[in-house]
Amino acid sequence: MTSPEEPRLEPVPFAEWDEETRTTLLQFLRRPEIYLSGAPNAPPMPVVLEMFAHHLPAQCIVAPLYRHAGRRGRQAEPRHRELLILRVAWRTRSGYEWAQHSRIGADAGVTTAQIDAMTEGPAAPVWTPLERTLLTAVDEMIDDHVVGDTTWAALASEFDPAALFELLFLVGGYLCLAGVLNSIGLQGELPDP
Repeated sequence: MTSPEEPRLEPVPFAEWDEETRTTLLQFLRRPEIYLSGAPNAPPMPVVLEMFAHHLPAQCIVAPLYRHAGRRGRQAEPRHRELLILRVAWRTRSGYEWAQHSRIGADAGVTTAQIDAMTEGPAAPVWTPLERTLLTAVDEMIDDHVVGDTTWAALASEFDPAALFELLFLVGGYLCLAGVLNSIGLQGELPDP
């Protein structure tokens, strides 16, 4: 089954947000003043926030997971996190996640060759053994709903229990988000396989 061609839900434009919506959703932006500056080069409000304006409690439930993934004190390296998210985006065909995290991943040190290699997966020659294991874990969680014993042992040799827990929730959280975004029709472009 493929995602709908057109959005099933229209984003709620920022201009239509009430005070509660603004207070709730703007806290999830790292630098809201950039979006609100009115400058000619100000980025548009992220459409995913405009979607969550339909149901504020949903954003308040899922946002802490994504905020934790991007803050200090986390266990995994930013580049490793972005590799996991990009693999989820590719495997779930989440164009929105792909577009956002291709940019974020590049900022975190994921190379263009590595982003391109997501279409090949863990077998691509660009990966280190650890990177290959991370991508394999994503594929196993998607295909089997569990990380296999061999992959788990390889991860456990590199990461402590807190980091393993974080990596699993990161993959699971972005799988959930991809399913929601794909179902409501929030699309973006994916590269050709």
